Amino acid sequence: MTTATLPSPALAAAWLRARATTLLDALVVGWIFAGGMVITEPSPYELAFLAVLGVSLFAGFTLRRSTLGLLVLFASFVPFAVIAAFQVRFSTIPDALIYQAVTIFLFFTSYWVANYVADAPQARMRLIIGAYLATALLSAVLGSLGYLGIGHELFTRYDRAKAFFNDPNVFGPFLVLPAMYVLQRVLLGTPRRAIWAALAYGVLVVGVFASFSRAAWGHIVISSAIVYVLVFVLEAHARQKVRMLLLAMTGLMMLAVAAVGILSIPQFRSFIELRTQSQTYDTGESGRFGRQGYAFDLALQHPLGLGPLEFRNLRVKEEPHNTYVNVLHAYGWGGGFVFILFIGVTLWRCATFIARPDPNRLLLIPLVAVFVPLAGEAAIIDIDHWRHFFLVAGLIWGVTAAYGRVDKRFGLAAPLP
Repeated sequence: MTTATLPSPALAAAWLRARATTLLDALVVGWIFAGGMVITEPSPYELAFLAVLGVSLFAGFTLRRSTLGLLVLFASFVPFAVIAAFQVRFSTIPDALIYQAVTIFLFFTSYWVANYVADAPQARMRLIIGAYLATALLSAVLGSLGYLGIGHELFTRYDRAKAFFNDPNVFGPFLVLPAMYVLQRVLLGTPRRAIWAALAYGVLVVGVFASFSRAAWGHIVISSAIVYVLVFVLEAHARQKVRMLLLAMTGLMMLAVAAVGILSIPQFRSFIELRTQSQTYDTGESGRFGRQGYAFDLALQHPLGLGPLEFRNLRVKEEPHNTYVNVLHAYGWGGGFVFILFIGVTLWRCATFIARPDPNRLLLIPLVAVFVPLAGEAAIIDIDHWRHFFLVAGLIWGVTAAYGRVDKRFGLAAPLP
């Protein structure tokens, strides 16, 4: 090979970047799919992200100025979390640092995915939601089969579906985001695609139901209502609105028939009655809400925090199950404030950008419909280690950061993922 035929450094760099970008997209698909398998610690989700992060360094990955606010929140959170880890009295400092490292890691994934999506929102959201839908459908099927007795010991806990999750209360909410994207497809897609989307939506709803998580039940109902209203008001044309009204009436009738059928089965009826009654861990001084009042008073007395998982070793032997209080314990006043601000600023971005007409708004509607109930759900359960919570927040930042940008491969209208 002569000197004239040798590739230039610029061509070699471009070739390497193109191959790394292709590999990065494939690894992101694997990373998102691994989000449905978190039965071990560290889970495949964490390990897959390390591979994603490594390849992104060679793929021309850029940090966008429009996500700077998220970076500031992340950087502000880290020192408070580290300081709080050294406040523990009952746990060991290494265990506390591991807990904080998990939160910091998940916070960082939110920032990373925001920049990844902002670079090519339509194309990359299709990859992410496609992988998420695949793992959610698999999880819903496995969880439902487990509840029916097939793989019961592996895919259920307390006779409630959980698939490859440790807790049914995490498994149920995990299914909601892809359910909202396929619901949007039902409302706006072509008849053929709408039929397939309706089937996928049904499978995911069954999975949520089999989790017997009251929060997940409310989550999918509220999120579905938000998607319906936002699509109807902001995106649907006159003919589509008529179709949506017909679909709503048909869906309500089918829901009524399904409810009557389910309640006619004694096993289901008794379990539903049990789950909808006031639980012993909700009421009384040591119940969920009593714990939360005590936990808040305790938080005010410890500006640097108690450290993670300390509250359960005090007067009440269970967590307060309120993220807004728990973050003050686990990360101190500073870290707790940053975490709450992270939720608040993300909600603000939801509210301000959803009102703007944009090709990317169809990408944003399901994310808003999921994150708003998640922010409310945080008041009754601890979500600071929910992987999909940070993912949804990062996707919101990424899609809104790309507002006004159109991928030429998809034209002016953003495709439905």
